[in-house]
Amino acid sequence: MNTTSKQNSGKQIRIGGACGFWGDSSLGTSQLLDVPGIQYITYDYLAELTLAIMAGMRMKNPEHGYALDFIDLMKKALPVAKARGIKIIANAGGLNPASCAAALEKAMAELGQTIRIGVVSGDDATQTLGQLRKEGAALTDQHSGRAAPPFFLTANAYLGAFPIAAALEGGADIVITGRVVDSAMVLGALIHEYKWQVDDLDQLAQGSLAGHIVECGAQATGGLFTDWHLVPDWANIGYPIVDVSPDGSFELSKPDNTGGLINTAVATEQLLYEIHDPANYALPDVVCDFTTVQIENSGENRVIIRGAKGKAPSDLYKVCATYPEGFRCIGMLSIVGFDAEAKAQRTGEAILTRTRAMFKAQGLADYSSASIEVIGSETDLGPHATVRLGHEAMLRIAVTHADKKAASIFSREIAPAGTSYAPGTSGNFGMGRPNVTPLVKLFSCFVPKHLQTPKVQVGGDMLDYIEPQRRVGVEVTNATSAALAESEQAQSQTQAVVIPQELLGKSLIAIAHGRSGDKGDTSNVGIVARKAEYWPLLRHLLRPERVSHYLAHLVKGEIHTFELPQVQAFNLVMKEALDGGGMTSMRNDPLGKGMAQILLNMKISE
Repeated sequence: MNTTSKQNSGKQIRIGGACGFWGDSSLGTSQLLDVPGIQYITYDYLAELTLAIMAGMRMKNPEHGYALDFIDLMKKALPVAKARGIKIIANAGGLNPASCAAALEKAMAELGQTIRIGVVSGDDATQTLGQLRKEGAALTDQHSGRAAPPFFLTANAYLGAFPIAAALEGGADIVITGRVVDSAMVLGALIHEYKWQVDDLDQLAQGSLAGHIVECGAQATGGLFTDWHLVPDWANIGYPIVDVSPDGSFELSKPDNTGGLINTAVATEQLLYEIHDPANYALPDVVCDFTTVQIENSGENRVIIRGAKGKAPSDLYKVCATYPEGFRCIGMLSIVGFDAEAKAQRTGEAILTRTRAMFKAQGLADYSSASIEVIGSETDLGPHATVRLGHEAMLRIAVTHADKKAASIFSREIAPAGTSYAPGTSGNFGMGRPNVTPLVKLFSCFVPKHLQTPKVQVGGDMLDYIEPQRRVGVEVTNATSAALAESEQAQSQTQAVVIPQELLGKSLIAIAHGRSGDKGDTSNVGIVARKAEYWPLLRHLLRPERVSHYLAHLVKGEIHTFELPQVQAFNLVMKEALDGGGMTSMRNDPLGKGMAQILLNMKISE
């Protein structure tokens, strides 16, 4: 049955995900506005470091700190949405949802449109962290265990979905939020429509899963799919739609006459994306158990997803904070001709040697970190690399330093390579010197929920919103430890596996799909068996010690493998895997987007 011909049967809510990050295409909006029966369109703008970028904007202009281009998008979309009865929910408010709402209201007034705008705020945790520090609380990073820095650039709690539902209940045509968990925008609409309560944990888990599936836009419809060559019409890829039933089960689809691909493999890859422990995916409103999820094809480019279970959440909010620590600069050079790879490597080393000598002469310290990568030479595969570049190479050299003066010296010494070193050196000389930018690092911790108060406004009026009282569950860290111990004990008892002769020596991609992402310095890699019969084989091949040995050149911390037998999948959580992650990392792939591709290159062996 086609999306455009399928109307909501009975009580079913149709929601589209039009945006997966700040910078995503406007294509999703135009597609979804034309889908018959659609009731909500959601926009996810905020990644972990997006707020740091917005902080720089707000420092230059106190009225900024939100996704400015969202206003231009809404000038065209919002009048159409209101006329068709479609409500919009977006976290485009960033650090300044009130200013975002004011700018949108002004834009709508200029168009002669009356729009009732809801605003969810209260996520700014700067004062909360300050209070805890003043009370002597030990603030430590949840990933590294490091003590909190003396100063935070931003600090935002990940709020839940009930404030969004309250804004919708207050009659908002559009809800603009600050930092909420990505899935909360879909869940907020479902709580409002179905009147789910805090104890409806299985429904909340399923609603969160629906939000998790669509929060990254086209990743749910074939974007980043391992078998990319099977995905038609990238240029017109369809954005995701979920039709959600009262019990939270839902069907995933996309608009008619669009590109992309939806099947169980695509959906399972997205299910695993950045969830860490799948039995304890902790959100403010519910702790989700996705190990019981079932995904079934229900038609062409359609799947049914059901079976998530919910547990009571903790009494803590996660806080993501950022802080400045020195400066960074990244230079790029293109080098062509004979022995291009060797020339690129020597060029990078010469630049570092020269600048270090300059630092010493001026009494400056050494780099806090430096990295040379020759793009195209399979540096990401480390000792497993087989390709050696011939006639073309791209040098990427990244550095950090506590002193902006030193970083500026490095910036000036990139261009001289054009006359000083290797023949065939070209590159980005027409772009000028590479920029020296502040180095912004992440700090994640937890704060008691009672110290962070969500606020809800609709039409300029503050609602008397009070977070609902709920049961408090087991702390997620303890639940994770228990699940991990059980999972790894089961793996240690794995029976001997006979590997088919025809698979020996092939890469893992022959029997599996994969998708990867990040949480700070932790890499999350989801691996999905291509066939059910490959499940025992993958269980054998993905033992933590085996993966750790293969990825030793990248991963410095522990590796844990979680099982999802219902969908024949595994989720690998790798600590200290991304050279600090985000803007801290010196790597060309600081977010670990290619980590699954690297693991899928591992050879199948006894």
